[in-house]
Amino acid sequence: MSKQITNNEQDLFVEIQQMINDARSAVSKTVNSGLTLMYWSIGKRINDEILKNERAEYGKQIVSTLSRQLTEEYGRGWSEKQLRHCIRFTETFPNFQIVSTASGQLSWSHFKEIIYLEKELAAQFYAEMARVENWSVRTLRSKIQSMLFERTAISQKPEELAKLELQKLRESDQLSPDLVFQNPYVLDFLGLKNTFLEKDFEQAILNKIEHFLLELGSGFAFAERQKRMIIDNKDYKLDLLFYHRKLRRLVAIDLKIGKFKAEYKGQMELYLRWLEKHEMQEGEERPIGLILCAEGNHEQIELLQLDQVNIKVGQYITKYLPKDLLKKKLHDFVEASRRQIDNR
Repeated sequence: MSKQITNNEQDLFVEIQQMINDARSAVSKTVNSGLTLMYWSIGKRINDEILKNERAEYGKQIVSTLSRQLTEEYGRGWSEKQLRHCIRFTETFPNFQIVSTASGQLSWSHFKEIIYLEKELAAQFYAEMARVENWSVRTLRSKIQSMLFERTAISQKPEELAKLELQKLRESDQLSPDLVFQNPYVLDFLGLKNTFLEKDFEQAILNKIEHFLLELGSGFAFAERQKRMIIDNKDYKLDLLFYHRKLRRLVAIDLKIGKFKAEYKGQMELYLRWLEKHEMQEGEERPIGLILCAEGNHEQIELLQLDQVNIKVGQYITKYLPKDLLKKKLHDFVEASRRQIDNR
């Protein structure tokens, strides 16, 4: 006959179980960090040797020879491909301190997803965002495939300013709106037909709120739909209200099915000032607005200087686009945004 377990005994078991799990997790992180730093150091040493010799043919020879020697000594895991990953790793992230800091949260598998990106700035962006937002490898891969970097405002800034913003994120773990808000948003999961009303758009988002939150990014929490505001005895309703934990501010989202119109600015400003007066809590930043439109009128957006009043405009895509077509569309967005920046 088995002995009945008392509440005290069960509590003791749960507490010790948590201690074991925590210790295992800490050991796993330490081992992972050590492996990542080892791969970086190996890549740097091989790269230094290749550069010292200044012969491309020597590079191929040394990698091949090393691979054979290491495999004989340690077994599988030291193929030529693996050694080239190590070399590429140190070329993409030449600063050891940055790698050392990130290796506490990012695995070698994370870095392998990043190191072959064409743009150094994109690699830095994904490494920092994955670290700060604790992305899994699968999430990181999905973000890269959806071209998240190209859809954030930081990719449209001059490179030096973008690097300063990433450095600030690295040092303080504080996200800025330019790292959070995107343009365009890919909402193909909503299943909307060619023609739809704003209420259909809102309902589709609510039906797929988990997908929508994933597209918005980490840190967003849904607060309210059709937020009622009484101003001068008149009812106003904001489509969607969210809160962003890391930005520490309310995010008002207004949904539009056509092109952006200048009048949307005044409407959103009214919502933001009301939220600031009636909903903003002590210690929070001022609310920020996101106007989601089917298309943007770039010149109007530029002339209205919306950033100065905490308003973002984002276009949305409701149909699946092959990556080449998405890339072309993003290129058009980026060029239009850069013209805006150049004309300021």
